[in-house]
Order: sequence, then C-alpha cells, then structure tokens
Amino acid sequence: MAPSKSIQLDEFDLAILEELQVNNRTSLQEIGKSVNLSAAAVQRRVRRMEDARVIQSNVAIVDPASVGRPITIVVEVQIDSEQADLMDSARREFAAAPEVQQCYYVTGAADFILVLTVSTMEEYEQLSRRLFLENRNVKHFNTFVAMNRVKTSLRVPLIPGKGL
Repeated sequence: MAPSKSIQLDEFDLAILEELQVNNRTSLQEIGKSVNLSAAAVQRRVRRMEDARVIQSNVAIVDPASVGRPITIVVEVQIDSEQADLMDSARREFAAAPEVQQCYYVTGAADFILVLTVSTMEEYEQLSRRLFLENRNVKHFNTFVAMNRVKTSLRVPLIPGKGL
C-alpha cells in the first residue's frame, strides 16, 4: 500500500471524510448540503483525496458471521530472527492469507498482531499450521479467540467530539 501524498486537509475535507466514513454511498449533493459546498466542489475534493491516497478504498463492510465465518481470532506472533529478508517474508505471507483481515508489525513482546476470521476451529488449526508451525522463522504464537465482537471499525476519528 503506497503511503499517502502530503496534502493539507481543511475543515471541509475533514467534514467530507466524516460523511464518507459513515456511508461512502452518500450522494455528492447530500454531502454538499451537509458541509455547505456544491456537489462539484465535493467531487473535486474527494478526487483530490483519492489521488493523494488519503481515501485509500471504497468497500463494503461484511458481517463475517453472515457469510459463514463467525470466529474472530487475534494472534500474537514472535519471530525468531529479525533479519530483514526473513521479516519481509513473514510480512508477505501473513498479508497474502485471505483469512488475515488485519496484520500489524508492532513493538513489544510480539512482532506481529494478526486479526483473522475463520469458519471453524478446524480451519484455524490448518491455518495456524500453515502460517506459524511450518514457518521456521516463527518462534512463538499466542492465540486469542474473540467471544464477542464488541466493536469493529476502520473509522478514523477526525473531528473531536463527533459521534460514532
């Protein structure tokens, strides 16, 4: 994922982003009314933020349980060697697995934190074998099975005090 280009975001841009994070299918006219700009001005600003990679993607958020993937698992992974090529290999392997929803390279006791979604514990057992047990550079992994999805969001807070 390419880093975003450096652009200045003003209060209108932030207000547009707030609207899009709630529902990216909101019409330009509706957003314009909400932020006090014309639809054409909103469109130019959205295009500018897309070009600069501030807006990285427009996606549908799918409920995993509704599509047969009700189990969310968080995994801490410790790598044996932090040699650059081995770290890059692990990063690529984790990122390529479709079951991995999120992967973070972190500080602390773990090197990576992964958020996975699977249909059964048997599927997770096979996945953990492939990603962790068969990977000679994985020193240790620790699994947490989510009992309940209390909050899941990719929303970025932009305006202090603006509700969820």
